[in-house]
Amino acid sequence: MKAIVCPKYGSPDVLQLKEVPKPAPKDTEVLIKVHAAAVTVSDCIVRSGRVNLLLWLPMRIFMGFRRPRKPILGLELAGEIEAIGKDVKLFKPGDQVFAFTGKNFGAYAEYVCLPEDGLCMPADSLVALKPSNMSYEEAAAVPSRGTLALYFLRKGDIRNGQKVLIYGASGGVGTFAVQLARHFGAEVTGVCSTANLELVKSLGAAKGIDYTKEDFTNSGEAYDFIFDAVGKRYSSKLQYKKALAPNGITSSVDDTPKIRLEDLILLKELVEAGQIKSVIDRRYPMEQIAEAHRYVEKGHKKGNVVITLE
Repeated sequence: MKAIVCPKYGSPDVLQLKEVPKPAPKDTEVLIKVHAAAVTVSDCIVRSGRVNLLLWLPMRIFMGFRRPRKPILGLELAGEIEAIGKDVKLFKPGDQVFAFTGKNFGAYAEYVCLPEDGLCMPADSLVALKPSNMSYEEAAAVPSRGTLALYFLRKGDIRNGQKVLIYGASGGVGTFAVQLARHFGAEVTGVCSTANLELVKSLGAAKGIDYTKEDFTNSGEAYDFIFDAVGKRYSSKLQYKKALAPNGITSSVDDTPKIRLEDLILLKELVEAGQIKSVIDRRYPMEQIAEAHRYVEKGHKKGNVVITLE
Protein backbone atom coordinates (compact mmCIF):
# COMPACT_ATOMS: atom_id res chain seq x y z
CA MET A 1 0.00 0.00 0.00
CA LYS A 2 1.00 3.65 -0.33
CA ALA A 3 1.86 5.64 2.79
CA ILE A 4 3.50 8.91 3.73
CA VAL A 5 6.60 8.07 5.76
CA CYS A 6 8.54 10.45 8.03
CA PRO A 7 12.04 8.88 8.31
CA LYS A 8 13.50 11.73 10.39
CA TYR A 9 12.56 15.01 12.02
CA GLY A 10 12.78 18.05 9.79
CA SER A 11 11.07 20.25 7.23
CA PRO A 12 8.04 19.12 5.18
CA ASP A 13 10.49 17.82 2.56
CA VAL A 14 11.42 14.86 4.79
CA LEU A 15 7.98 13.32 4.10
CA GLN A 16 8.16 10.53 1.52
CA LEU A 17 5.48 8.66 -0.41
CA LYS A 18 6.44 4.98 -0.25
CA GLU A 19 5.12 1.48 -0.75
CA VAL A 20 4.85 -0.31 2.60
CA PRO A 21 3.28 -3.62 3.66
CA LYS A 22 -0.50 -3.57 4.06
CA PRO A 23 -1.40 -4.29 7.71
CA ALA A 24 -3.65 -7.14 8.81
CA PRO A 25 -6.06 -6.66 11.72
CA LYS A 26 -5.45 -8.45 15.00
CA ASP A 27 -8.33 -10.21 16.78
CA THR A 28 -9.80 -6.99 18.25
CA GLU A 29 -8.82 -4.60 15.45
CA VAL A 30 -10.51 -3.22 12.36
CA LEU A 31 -8.75 -2.62 9.03
CA ILE A 32 -9.79 0.76 7.64
CA LYS A 33 -9.38 1.77 4.01
CA VAL A 34 -8.57 5.46 4.43
CA HIS A 35 -10.35 7.87 2.09
CA ALA A 36 -9.24 11.14 3.69
CA ALA A 37 -6.95 12.30 6.50
CA ALA A 38 -6.59 15.70 8.13
CA VAL A 39 -3.32 17.63 8.19
CA THR A 40 -3.11 19.38 11.56
CA VAL A 41 -0.74 21.63 13.46
CA SER A 42 -0.07 18.63 15.71
CA ASP A 43 1.14 16.62 12.72
CA CYS A 44 3.52 19.43 11.78
CA ILE A 45 4.92 19.63 15.30
CA VAL A 46 5.56 15.88 15.40
CA ARG A 47 7.21 15.94 11.96
CA SER A 48 9.45 18.89 12.78
CA GLY A 49 10.36 17.75 16.29
CA ARG A 50 10.33 21.40 17.38
CA VAL A 51 8.62 22.01 20.71
CA ASN A 52 9.01 24.21 23.77
CA LEU A 53 12.29 23.38 25.53
CA LEU A 54 10.44 22.07 28.60
CA LEU A 55 8.57 19.60 26.41
CA TRP A 56 11.51 18.44 24.30
CA LEU A 57 12.57 15.49 26.47
CA PRO A 58 9.03 14.17 27.19
CA MET A 59 8.18 14.37 23.50
CA ARG A 60 11.32 12.55 22.37
CA ILE A 61 10.77 9.82 24.98
CA PHE A 62 7.25 9.36 23.65
CA MET A 63 7.92 9.89 19.94
CA GLY A 64 11.51 8.72 19.49
CA PHE A 65 14.84 10.48 19.91
CA ARG A 66 16.41 10.42 16.43
CA ARG A 67 13.31 9.83 14.34
CA PRO A 68 9.58 9.24 14.87
CA ARG A 69 9.03 5.81 16.39
CA LYS A 70 5.80 5.64 14.36
CA PRO A 71 7.01 6.86 10.95
CA ILE A 72 3.54 6.99 9.35
CA LEU A 73 2.04 10.13 10.87
CA GLY A 74 -1.55 11.38 10.90
CA LEU A 75 -4.02 11.63 13.77
CA GLU A 76 -7.49 11.75 12.22
CA LEU A 77 -9.12 10.05 9.27
CA ALA A 78 -12.30 8.90 7.63
CA GLY A 79 -12.74 5.73 5.62
CA GLU A 80 -14.42 2.37 5.24
CA ILE A 81 -13.86 -0.81 7.21
CA GLU A 82 -12.49 -3.44 4.87
CA ALA A 83 -11.88 -6.29 7.32
CA ILE A 84 -12.26 -7.08 11.01
CA GLY A 85 -10.53 -9.32 13.54
CA LYS A 86 -12.33 -12.43 14.73
CA ASP A 87 -13.34 -10.89 18.07
CA VAL A 88 -14.65 -7.56 16.77
CA LYS A 89 -18.28 -6.92 17.81
CA LEU A 90 -18.95 -3.23 17.15
CA PHE A 91 -18.20 -2.94 13.43
CA LYS A 92 -18.56 -4.87 10.20
CA PRO A 93 -16.96 -4.65 6.76
CA GLY A 94 -18.47 -1.81 4.77
CA ASP A 95 -19.07 0.47 7.75
CA GLN A 96 -18.11 4.06 7.06
CA VAL A 97 -16.16 5.41 10.02
CA PHE A 98 -14.08 8.31 11.26
CA ALA A 99 -11.29 7.90 13.76
CA PHE A 100 -8.75 9.57 16.01
CA THR A 101 -5.64 7.40 15.84
CA GLY A 102 -3.98 8.88 18.95
CA LYS A 103 -0.62 7.36 19.88
CA ASN A 104 -0.95 4.85 17.03
CA PHE A 105 -0.77 7.60 14.37
CA GLY A 106 -0.93 6.04 10.87
CA ALA A 107 -3.66 8.12 9.18
CA TYR A 108 -1.35 9.07 6.28
CA ALA A 109 -1.75 5.70 4.58
CA GLU A 110 -4.13 3.84 2.33
CA TYR A 111 -4.89 1.41 5.17
CA VAL A 112 -4.59 1.43 8.94
CA CYS A 113 -5.49 -1.03 11.70
CA LEU A 114 -7.03 0.33 14.91
CA PRO A 115 -8.53 -1.32 18.00
CA GLU A 116 -12.31 -1.32 17.94
CA ASP A 117 -12.72 -0.73 21.66
CA GLY A 118 -10.83 2.49 22.43
CA LEU A 119 -12.61 4.53 25.11
CA CYS A 120 -10.35 7.44 25.99
CA MET A 121 -7.61 9.31 24.13
CA PRO A 122 -4.60 9.67 24.46
CA ALA A 123 -4.42 6.15 25.90
CA ASP A 124 -6.61 4.75 23.13
CA SER A 125 -7.58 5.30 19.53
CA LEU A 126 -11.22 6.24 18.97
CA VAL A 127 -13.34 4.83 16.13
CA ALA A 128 -17.01 5.57 15.43
CA LEU A 129 -19.46 5.49 12.55
CA LYS A 130 -19.03 8.72 10.60
CA PRO A 131 -21.88 11.22 10.22
CA SER A 132 -24.13 10.07 7.39
CA ASN A 133 -24.45 13.59 5.98
CA MET A 134 -20.71 14.26 5.69
CA SER A 135 -18.25 13.43 2.95
CA TYR A 136 -15.08 11.56 3.90
CA GLU A 137 -13.08 14.79 3.60
CA GLU A 138 -15.45 16.67 5.92
CA ALA A 139 -15.57 13.81 8.42
CA ALA A 140 -11.79 13.47 8.59
CA ALA A 141 -11.54 16.93 10.18
CA VAL A 142 -13.84 16.14 13.12
CA PRO A 143 -12.16 13.51 15.34
CA SER A 144 -9.36 15.57 16.88
CA ARG A 145 -10.23 19.21 16.09
CA GLY A 146 -13.90 18.81 17.00
CA THR A 147 -13.29 16.78 20.15
CA LEU A 148 -10.61 19.22 21.34
CA ALA A 149 -13.05 22.11 21.00
CA LEU A 150 -15.71 20.16 22.87
CA TYR A 151 -13.33 19.19 25.68
CA PHE A 152 -12.13 22.72 26.37
CA LEU A 153 -15.58 24.29 26.13
CA ARG A 154 -16.81 21.78 28.69
CA LYS A 155 -13.98 22.90 30.97
CA GLY A 156 -15.53 26.36 30.75
CA ASP A 157 -18.85 25.01 32.05
CA ILE A 158 -20.65 27.23 29.55
CA ARG A 159 -24.25 28.10 30.36
CA ASN A 160 -26.99 29.71 28.31
CA GLY A 161 -26.50 33.44 27.88
CA GLN A 162 -22.87 33.58 28.96
CA LYS A 163 -20.35 35.62 27.00
CA VAL A 164 -17.63 33.48 25.42
CA LEU A 165 -14.62 34.63 23.41
CA ILE A 166 -12.79 32.29 21.05
CA TYR A 167 -9.25 33.42 20.14
CA GLY A 168 -8.25 31.86 16.83
CA ALA A 169 -11.86 31.38 15.81
CA SER A 170 -11.15 30.63 12.14
CA GLY A 171 -8.73 27.72 12.67
CA GLY A 172 -9.33 23.99 12.84
CA VAL A 173 -10.26 23.92 16.53
CA GLY A 174 -11.66 27.45 16.54
CA THR A 175 -14.30 26.87 13.85
CA PHE A 176 -15.71 23.96 15.84
CA ALA A 177 -15.46 25.93 19.10
CA VAL A 178 -17.57 28.80 17.72
CA GLN A 179 -20.29 26.41 16.60
CA LEU A 180 -20.30 24.39 19.82
CA ALA A 181 -20.36 27.47 22.05
CA ARG A 182 -23.33 28.76 20.08
CA HIS A 183 -25.00 25.35 20.44
CA PHE A 184 -24.55 25.57 24.23
CA GLY A 185 -26.38 28.90 24.20
CA ALA A 186 -23.46 31.29 24.62
CA GLU A 187 -23.08 34.73 23.08
CA VAL A 188 -19.93 34.14 21.04
CA THR A 189 -17.22 36.60 20.04
CA GLY A 190 -14.63 35.30 17.61
CA VAL A 191 -11.14 36.77 17.24
CA CYS A 192 -9.51 36.27 13.84
CA SER A 193 -7.95 38.14 10.92
CA THR A 194 -9.77 40.54 8.62
CA ALA A 195 -10.21 37.97 5.86
CA ASN A 196 -11.97 35.50 8.16
CA LEU A 197 -14.48 37.73 9.97
CA GLU A 198 -17.42 36.80 7.75
CA LEU A 199 -16.62 33.10 8.03
CA VAL A 200 -16.60 33.28 11.83
CA LYS A 201 -19.91 35.15 11.90
CA SER A 202 -21.46 32.64 9.51
CA LEU A 203 -20.58 29.88 11.99
CA GLY A 204 -22.57 31.56 14.75
CA ALA A 205 -20.41 34.28 16.30
CA ALA A 206 -22.47 37.29 17.31
CA LYS A 207 -19.39 39.48 16.94
CA GLY A 208 -16.05 39.22 15.22
CA ILE A 209 -12.90 41.05 16.31
CA ASP A 210 -10.05 41.64 13.88
CA TYR A 211 -6.90 41.05 15.93
CA THR A 212 -4.84 43.06 13.43
CA LYS A 213 -6.86 46.19 14.29
CA GLU A 214 -8.17 45.70 17.82
CA ASP A 215 -6.92 44.23 21.10
CA PHE A 216 -9.93 42.58 22.72
CA THR A 217 -8.36 42.84 26.18
CA ASN A 218 -8.62 46.63 25.94
CA SER A 219 -12.18 46.79 24.61
CA GLY A 220 -13.86 47.05 27.99
CA GLU A 221 -15.88 43.87 27.37
CA ALA A 222 -15.84 41.16 30.05
CA TYR A 223 -16.20 37.49 29.17
CA ASP A 224 -17.28 34.52 31.26
CA PHE A 225 -14.98 32.21 29.34
CA ILE A 226 -12.01 32.87 27.04
CA PHE A 227 -10.73 29.95 24.99
CA ASP A 228 -7.39 30.23 23.23
CA ALA A 229 -7.75 27.91 20.24
CA VAL A 230 -4.30 28.83 18.88
CA GLY A 231 -2.03 27.89 21.76
CA LYS A 232 -0.65 31.11 23.21
CA ARG A 233 -1.07 30.03 26.82
CA TYR A 234 2.40 30.93 28.01
CA SER A 235 2.47 34.42 26.51
CA SER A 236 -1.09 35.57 27.01
CA LYS A 237 -2.63 33.94 30.08
CA LEU A 238 -2.07 36.97 32.30
CA GLN A 239 -3.11 39.36 29.55
CA TYR A 240 -6.43 37.56 29.03
CA LYS A 241 -7.36 38.07 32.69
CA LYS A 242 -8.01 41.73 31.97
CA ALA A 243 -11.00 40.72 29.83
CA LEU A 244 -12.54 38.23 32.26
CA ALA A 245 -15.79 38.79 34.13
CA PRO A 246 -15.81 38.09 37.88
CA ASN A 247 -15.37 34.32 38.29
CA GLY A 248 -14.54 34.06 34.59
CA ILE A 249 -12.00 31.48 33.45
CA THR A 250 -9.59 30.90 30.58
CA SER A 251 -8.42 27.75 28.86
CA SER A 252 -5.90 27.02 26.13
CA VAL A 253 -5.58 24.31 23.54
CA ASP A 254 -2.03 23.91 24.89
CA ASP A 255 -3.45 22.11 27.93
CA THR A 256 -3.48 18.31 27.90
CA PRO A 257 -6.94 16.99 26.94
CA LYS A 258 -8.69 13.76 27.74
CA ILE A 259 -11.00 12.81 24.88
CA ARG A 260 -13.60 10.07 25.23
CA LEU A 261 -15.44 7.97 22.67
CA GLU A 262 -18.77 9.46 23.74
CA ASP A 263 -17.42 12.88 22.70
CA LEU A 264 -16.86 11.64 19.16
CA ILE A 265 -20.33 10.08 19.10
CA LEU A 266 -21.89 13.34 20.36
CA LEU A 267 -20.19 15.26 17.56
CA LYS A 268 -21.58 12.76 15.05
CA GLU A 269 -25.09 13.40 16.40
CA LEU A 270 -24.64 17.18 16.29
CA VAL A 271 -23.40 17.02 12.69
CA GLU A 272 -26.36 14.87 11.65
CA ALA A 273 -28.71 17.31 13.42
CA GLY A 274 -27.25 20.21 11.43
CA GLN A 275 -25.78 21.92 14.49
CA ILE A 276 -22.12 21.85 13.44
CA LYS A 277 -20.12 21.32 10.25
CA SER A 278 -16.52 21.06 9.11
CA VAL A 279 -14.85 23.97 7.37
CA ILE A 280 -12.45 22.69 4.73
CA ASP A 281 -9.91 25.18 3.41
CA ARG A 282 -7.84 23.04 1.05
CA ARG A 283 -7.63 19.47 -0.21
CA TYR A 284 -4.38 17.88 -1.38
CA PRO A 285 -3.60 14.48 -2.95
CA MET A 286 -1.12 12.26 -1.11
CA GLU A 287 1.64 13.24 -3.51
CA GLN A 288 1.41 16.86 -2.30
CA ILE A 289 1.72 16.15 1.44
CA ALA A 290 4.78 18.40 1.76
CA GLU A 291 2.82 21.33 0.28
CA ALA A 292 -0.03 20.60 2.68
CA HIS A 293 2.32 20.72 5.67
CA ARG A 294 3.91 23.94 4.44
CA TYR A 295 0.50 25.56 4.11
CA VAL A 296 -0.63 24.49 7.59
CA GLU A 297 2.63 25.71 9.13
CA LYS A 298 2.00 29.23 7.80
CA GLY A 299 -0.77 29.50 10.39
CA HIS A 300 -3.37 31.12 8.15
CA LYS A 301 -5.65 28.25 7.17
CA LYS A 302 -9.42 28.65 7.38
CA GLY A 303 -10.71 25.65 9.25
CA ASN A 304 -9.06 22.43 8.13
CA VAL A 305 -6.75 20.96 5.51
CA VAL A 306 -7.14 17.36 4.32
CA ILE A 307 -5.36 14.91 2.07
CA THR A 308 -7.44 12.62 -0.13
CA LEU A 309 -6.46 9.02 -0.72
CA GLU A 310 -9.14 7.90 -3.14
